[in-house]
Amino acid sequence: MPREKGEKVVATNRKARHDYHIIDTVEAGLVLWGTEVKSLREGRASLVDGYAFFERGEAWLDAVHIPEYHQGTWNNHAPRRKRKLLLHRQQIAKWSSKVKEGGYTLVPMSLYFKDGRAKVELALAKGKKEYDKRQTLRERQDTREAQRAMRTKNRLGE
Repeated sequence: MPREKGEKVVATNRKARHDYHIIDTVEAGLVLWGTEVKSLREGRASLVDGYAFFERGEAWLDAVHIPEYHQGTWNNHAPRRKRKLLLHRQQIAKWSSKVKEGGYTLVPMSLYFKDGRAKVELALAKGKKEYDKRQTLRERQDTREAQRAMRTKNRLGE
């Protein structure tokens, strides 16, 4: 029986939705060392430069920064090491074929604890062009302005 219940988010990659079109997401387990888990439980991690890749039929997460545990000793972990992802064989086969097709990449969206176990939400994503990013920002700004106008109109109408 797990000691903890529920979900505790450690880190999110907010920039990923700005830089990529998200096609599909999946939850994967992580193989971690003891000091990495302790550092994550303190809420310290960064997914900004992280990415996932496939190598010899296995999924790996690279460039995710989990800082060293401050009370760790000489056997502390390396902050940006490769970490193995725990996925089903069918998921690995399906997603590795998409990535090999070209244009797709695997991006970590969030890192969290679910019932005491470290999980990462991976997204199959396609990179946005610069004009796509500008269009997304413009759409968001237009909706915000429309909401503001509706709010002021409702206030004056009362």
